[in-house]
Amino acid sequence: MAKKTSKSKKRSSSSASSASSDAIRKTSESDKEMRPKPAMKPKRRSKKKSVKIDAKRPKKPPTAFFFFLEDFRKDFQEQNPDVKSMRDVGKACGEKWKTMNYEEKVKYYDIATEKRAEFDKVMAEYIKKLENGENEDTDDDSEFDE
Repeated sequence: MAKKTSKSKKRSSSSASSASSDAIRKTSESDKEMRPKPAMKPKRRSKKKSVKIDAKRPKKPPTAFFFFLEDFRKDFQEQNPDVKSMRDVGKACGEKWKTMNYEEKVKYYDIATEKRAEFDKVMAEYIKKLENGENEDTDDDSEFDE
């Protein structure tokens, strides 16, 4: 019977502690109701600095892969007229580009190098015009635009 009395003591002590915790909860809940809630501030998004885009600035030329993509897309569409998804065309093109050796890619690298040289010349002229302040109201279209 000694064991039973110890259990009953444990129960009475645990019920006393739960009663005191209930009292604490009630007072804290009533305090919460009385407290004014702080106004919810909307999350601020970091403002990106707006970069002014100059419409007269020459565009960078495409890379060798994009010149290859133009040719490959034509051939692929002729061979697979039922495939309309650009995703599938792009995947097939990427796989083909990866399997090509350097000798096959040279043709496209040469085209890209020529276009890059043209771009560099036009860009140099553009920068000179900007430095001299001549670019403000001219309506000249750049030679690089196609």
